[in-house]
Amino acid sequence: MTTLLFTHPASLRHVTPNGHPERIDRIRAVNQILSSEHFRDLERREAPLGRDEDILRAHAYEHLERVRAMSPTEGFEYLDPDTAMSPGTLEAALRAVGAATAAVDAVFRAEAENAFCALRPPGHHAETRRAMGFCFFNQAAVAAHYARHAYDAERVAVVDFDVHHGNGTQDIFWSDANMFYGSTHQMPLYPGTGSVQETGVGNIFNAPLRAGDGSEQFREAMSSVILPALDAFGPDLVIISAGFDAHHRDPLGSLQLTEEDFAWVTLRLMEAAEIHCGGRVVSVLEGGYDLQGLAASAGIHVQALMRGNAEFEAPDMEEDEDEL
Repeated sequence: MTTLLFTHPASLRHVTPNGHPERIDRIRAVNQILSSEHFRDLERREAPLGRDEDILRAHAYEHLERVRAMSPTEGFEYLDPDTAMSPGTLEAALRAVGAATAAVDAVFRAEAENAFCALRPPGHHAETRRAMGFCFFNQAAVAAHYARHAYDAERVAVVDFDVHHGNGTQDIFWSDANMFYGSTHQMPLYPGTGSVQETGVGNIFNAPLRAGDGSEQFREAMSSVILPALDAFGPDLVIISAGFDAHHRDPLGSLQLTEEDFAWVTLRLMEAAEIHCGGRVVSVLEGGYDLQGLAASAGIHVQALMRGNAEFEAPDMEEDEDEL
């Protein structure tokens, strides 16, 4: 099984204000875990810049131009109280988009069975016309539309297990029956969307969880709501919005998931992809704000993508978060 890893140093140049949870150390933590011996067979590629024409399939022209116009030459510019741009942000966001579309190319050209895009900023809160929640462009939604444009993928699914609901992906897919969005997330929690009543045109499947819910409730929500709906949809590509802030260590949520839960759901989504679309899976990094929880969860997620089984070796972890 071939897995590609897309990264780029630009992720380290997206600077956020002091104390901001979406910080450079997140990518350092992921890079460290994926540099261990366990991932020696992981093929690595540098993310290209995302193209305007790909972004504009998911976002309004005015949104793209506003993000570009707000890019500062020094200091910070705020698109909302949580979403700040530094001089390096625009390139980082464009590389995150470029990674997602390059990953689609790779799986449709049979260069790899699946791919993981380890870049920041995240994207699933970015709506058609609005940046928010640390997100500028919605790389999962951009990748989904790109697959349809470039490879005639009739039906594309995004499954999101971030602790926060992906309001942006839901917004972009809302009226498109050939785009599937399935999400488990804590509710109530930012951004306030994600109820079971939000169904789009029968293509949106929300399975909200309550604060304190853990493995049992998460796996039940996936098994009873998201995975059956995904099978009924029959995707030509499965995209994962891989947020790891549902981990029990994470400071921004109150779910109690473990690394093994992320491995379990990754394997279930791979099984669905094997049945419906030749195993094609593209995973993009979303949230995850405790460095140890993020690193361990991303590591086991990538091991699942690489091996396709549950025989995991826990990569070595730093004990001191400050050293990650």
